Amino acid sequence: MLALNSKLPDVGTTIFTTMSALAAKHDAINLGQGFPDFPMNQQLVDAVSRAMQSNYNQYAPMPGWMPLREAIAEKIQFLYGAEVDPDQEITITPGGTYAIYSALTAILSPGDEVIVLEPAYDSYIPNIVVNGAKPILVSLNPVDFSINWEAVNAAVSASTKAIIINSPHNPSGAVLKENDITELQKLIHKKDLFIISDEVYEHLIFDGRSHLSMLRYPELRERSFVCFSFGKTYHCTGWKLGYCVAPAALTREFRKIHQFNCFSCHTPSQVGIAEYLQHRDAYLELGGFLQQKRDHFLECMKDTRFRFLPSYGSYFILASYEQITDEEDAAFAIRLTEQYGVATIPVSAFYQQRVSQKLLRFCFAKKESTLEKAAERLRNL
Repeated sequence: MLALNSKLPDVGTTIFTTMSALAAKHDAINLGQGFPDFPMNQQLVDAVSRAMQSNYNQYAPMPGWMPLREAIAEKIQFLYGAEVDPDQEITITPGGTYAIYSALTAILSPGDEVIVLEPAYDSYIPNIVVNGAKPILVSLNPVDFSINWEAVNAAVSASTKAIIINSPHNPSGAVLKENDITELQKLIHKKDLFIISDEVYEHLIFDGRSHLSMLRYPELRERSFVCFSFGKTYHCTGWKLGYCVAPAALTREFRKIHQFNCFSCHTPSQVGIAEYLQHRDAYLELGGFLQQKRDHFLECMKDTRFRFLPSYGSYFILASYEQITDEEDAAFAIRLTEQYGVATIPVSAFYQQRVSQKLLRFCFAKKESTLEKAAERLRNL
């Protein structure tokens, strides 16, 4: 047999795959992986169906269906006051994770360094490593998962090429504040670097807070690849459709990667979403909709021994189990799935070096009945 030198020798099956498989095996309620168990809007389903019936079934243009890119540009102007060229600055991608990978691949060379704030979404570091670059890990503050800017600045070196920003944050639900924008602006004045901004949960933001997109700030936008997800916005994660917004010069390099990888994305979905984007209420009301689910879940769980941390955005909320057991989080998550029928994600999975914070991540983007049933099971702990 031919020998294969793995580009990712330390990477195995992701924790999300593992816990979802375990949930299926034990018929557990899956509050681990981030996907809704309620139906998406029928209007969007109908729009995509009409597109298929109208024979929009062949390749879309490589950068994406132009009416969709135009609708996105209109939305960005409406939300963030930024003028974006739909022809030169928006690329439709098969999901937000793909957009992040393509952005990193477009800019990285062997020996480059990328600052990664931990805990971090699990794709970031493999994306960096497979391009021959090095992740430089900086821990978020353990109490509230805010960014330690002193540590970030100390991590910058002559080899630093980029920093990855994620807000609303997965797994913690933390969101950027104005002081974070100020510190990021100071950082780019100190060091000329790119920003990969993961904003897939842009509309899932709670408690009257605002999403501080890189697109709001001209000096940040000019060096940013800003990555979004329709799946998170429209409850259709299985469609794997998103987009990347970047200045024209950066987009040209991004598309060089894109055209030889995916080339183009599912055409009927693009046509249907272009139509549905005209319904602004669908995304403007999303934060309130998910906040109600967060609050309902917390109410259901108040009689358990979990202690929940604040979540200001995303599908997720973290809970401490210190009052329940001294087990490591992965072992406890497995036991919860096997013995109590509720699957979660151990927060240590979002770190390269295993930490012992005794935290689990719960997904509350579920039907109320699902959340109630999960809470009922966990009251027995």
